[in-house]
Amino acid sequence: MDTVALTFDDGPYPSTTPALLAALGGVQATFFLWGEHAAAHPALVREIAAAGHVLGNHSWTHPHLTGLPAAACDEEVRRTQDLLAELTGTPPALFRPPYGDTSAEVAGIVAGHGLTEVLWTVDTRDWAGAAAAEIVAAAARAEPGGTVLMHEGCPATVAAVPRVLAGLAARGLRPGPVRG
Repeated sequence: MDTVALTFDDGPYPSTTPALLAALGGVQATFFLWGEHAAAHPALVREIAAAGHVLGNHSWTHPHLTGLPAAACDEEVRRTQDLLAELTGTPPALFRPPYGDTSAEVAGIVAGHGLTEVLWTVDTRDWAGAAAAEIVAAAARAEPGGTVLMHEGCPATVAAVPRVLAGLAARGLRPGPVRG
């Protein structure tokens, strides 16, 4: 069975993360965590990890990394990397640049931390206020080996996840985490 990676950015959020974890059930996904949010909600970080999901680094303050000096970009990556390793005992292996904003310099900094940069093949546009049905329709465009971008803090995403999972299964596709 072919896999489609399900990814969730920007969390954790006390208002939506527990419901998202419940909606996923036993299906594993990748959670690209925002450092400031992870620092504010360490128990949720541990809960995501304990549920078997893959944790990824999504920077500390969610800036446009290409607009930062190299040292500031490095600090964004390092602080989140250190925190997630401290909270879970395992440093992340994956990094998603906020907004998909990357460059050769950003990629080099990320690689210097032993991270693999991950973008996406399908943007559900949940961040722009897409309704659950629109998120489901976008995810249905995922091809085998693709990566679907969603966001933890969007209630419509939480509502869409069961239908996203059912739609992938109906197409013979297995949802899962990014394989780094």
